[in-house]
Amino acid sequence: MSSTPAVSQAGPGHGRYDAVVIGSGPNGLAAAITLARAGRSVLVLEAAPTLGGGARSAEVTLPGFIHDICSAIHPLGVLSPFFLSLPLKEHGLEWIFSPAEAAHPFDDGTAAVLYRSVHQTAAGLGPDAETYEKRIGPLAESARVLFEAVLGPPRLPRHPLLLARFGIQAFRSAQGLADGWFRGFLARGMFAGLAAHSILPLDRLTTAGVGLMFAVSGHAGGWPLPRGGSQKISDALASYLRSLGGEIRTGVPVKFLDELPAARAMLFDTGPYQLAQIAGGVLPERYCSRLRRYRYGPAAFKIDWALNGPIPWKAKDCALAATVHLGGTFEEVALSEKAAWTEQPCDRPFVLLAQQSLFDSTRAPAGKHTGWAYCHVHNGSTIDMTDRIEAQVERFAPGFRDLILARRIHTPADFQNYNANYIGGDITGGVMDLGQLFTRPVARLVPYSTPNKAIYLCSSSTPPGAGVHGMCGYLAAQAALRGVLR
Repeated sequence: MSSTPAVSQAGPGHGRYDAVVIGSGPNGLAAAITLARAGRSVLVLEAAPTLGGGARSAEVTLPGFIHDICSAIHPLGVLSPFFLSLPLKEHGLEWIFSPAEAAHPFDDGTAAVLYRSVHQTAAGLGPDAETYEKRIGPLAESARVLFEAVLGPPRLPRHPLLLARFGIQAFRSAQGLADGWFRGFLARGMFAGLAAHSILPLDRLTTAGVGLMFAVSGHAGGWPLPRGGSQKISDALASYLRSLGGEIRTGVPVKFLDELPAARAMLFDTGPYQLAQIAGGVLPERYCSRLRRYRYGPAAFKIDWALNGPIPWKAKDCALAATVHLGGTFEEVALSEKAAWTEQPCDRPFVLLAQQSLFDSTRAPAGKHTGWAYCHVHNGSTIDMTDRIEAQVERFAPGFRDLILARRIHTPADFQNYNANYIGGDITGGVMDLGQLFTRPVARLVPYSTPNKAIYLCSSSTPPGAGVHGMCGYLAAQAALRGVLR
């Protein structure tokens, strides 16, 4: 099998580029920006009519209502070492911070609230106030170091004792940590909601680490939303890339390598399966076989609502947060997340909800609002979760259903049709359990490289994984600059 650069003179354009990036999600744009900043010529090709991948927005319900198609709230957007190095504000990106980062309501009308302040958060957690402040406070103070280590390239840590202390707690299950740290339902429920972002059963190892990092991100950088929609992140990245001389072409699907213009390197912001499909002719079959065995996890079932008013929460503090976790107690959330790995979903699913229009007036006409929510279901599920999701919102916000003007549903199949990388509706780029946390997409010393020295993978199916942070693209581009583009 050939190991020489796979280049072609066919396809869109006739010039020769240093690199072609396939896919314009945040990671693809990050890879292109990194190469352009290093003086390399770059072309980005996007199959869809609009760029952005998982960071896109559109009017999908009624005119004037702007909905985020996939990602909505962006803790990693303001903590990413790569994003922090970019002048995105100069290219139109404005972050909005709600008064609270997240809220987790309960049936008795109370809510646990994640604030920027550790002390303020702890004060609302009843018997667990002292424990939360003692355990989470030091991690929040060291957040920059933690996120540089978690999101950055594998290397010897500069603060080994700090990272070792964090690792001891992170390398546990959320169930084990909650049982060991917290006594009250407020802290336990809130932590379950944070850990559920792992999309793993909460009795699995590493789920505690996900919960801790989401808590720390709220205290360190906040959970912001971009004014005007998540599309604005992609637009700012694209604007900056063009200012560096990079080119972007949309509406150009790529199915075969010979459709590409000549280039020294190709970087794929795609899933492993798509890489094997497109580049299989110049990659060893054994490697492609490993790509095809890559594991995808639970899917998303999502609803966007156009609303006639703000969501009427029983717990008034929920109106302070752009993000609301709906699931009740730790045990309820854990049951829901375990059910997402079976073909029978939970009757009361854990729901992640965003209410962007409360804080961003550009999202809806005056006096109207938007709602964004999804739950986790089995990969490829065909079960309609609409009633279950809306019942969960109604449970904590009586009268919610009366406000619905229109809704748009995205099933797992819809997500895969919308973005071919979302296999079976998995919007996170594959399972992030112990088996794939450090071996994404396959076990290699440089996970972004392939046996063909001209081909790299730069999607969320590489470390550090899911999230709008651009680090997968940045690290893949760095690998290309050390390799074929040096």
